[in-house]
Amino acid sequence: MLNSILTTPITFTGLFLTLSASLIMGILSSLIFSFRSPMSSSLSLTLVILPVAMSMVVMMVNGNLGIAVAVAGGFTLVRFRSIAGTGREISAVFSVMTLGVICGMGYMGIAFLFLLFVAAAVLLLTLLHFGENHDKLLKVTFPENYDYTGLLDDVFQKYQIRSSIDKVKTTNMGSLVDVTYRITLPGETLPKEALDEIRSRNANLGVQVASYESMRDSL
Repeated sequence: MLNSILTTPITFTGLFLTLSASLIMGILSSLIFSFRSPMSSSLSLTLVILPVAMSMVVMMVNGNLGIAVAVAGGFTLVRFRSIAGTGREISAVFSVMTLGVICGMGYMGIAFLFLLFVAAAVLLLTLLHFGENHDKLLKVTFPENYDYTGLLDDVFQKYQIRSSIDKVKTTNMGSLVDVTYRITLPGETLPKEALDEIRSRNANLGVQVASYESMRDSL
């Protein structure tokens, strides 16, 4: 079970079984990592195809892992050079790369055991809400001549919102200032009354509220 099914030279049967196993494990990996964490269709397709491509690379370089990993690393950078990936997405990509390497060397039993181990870990930690951050980010745009320091403190205190300034950035050639607060709300969402009071303090400019993870990636 833990031995390689591939022989030298590679036979058609060995090639077909390896690519089929890589495809099936890629599909399972995509389903596992999307559990309670929806991902884009492009990433889902990537997780399915990457182990197949990785397996083929390993077989074509005759098991030379140095070359295979270098090529696969280039594949991975194509996605993450321009698109900010979350930690979960990066973990998914590297997990399916590992599956591809193992399958490409013919160790299907080890690949299956690795998939089971990763699946159990991902599903259990997801169900336990491990590492979830319930904080939100509030981005408020002020005119450049406004002293934003402490300007919203009484609003936060009134609605029992814990806050701290996370980032300050000028925009629109310096005429506007984006202040990003890390906030903890007493409920699920920012009350409309609080939003209205914030808008009255920032000259009715932009106000944006999002989860910490989603907005942090775009800052």
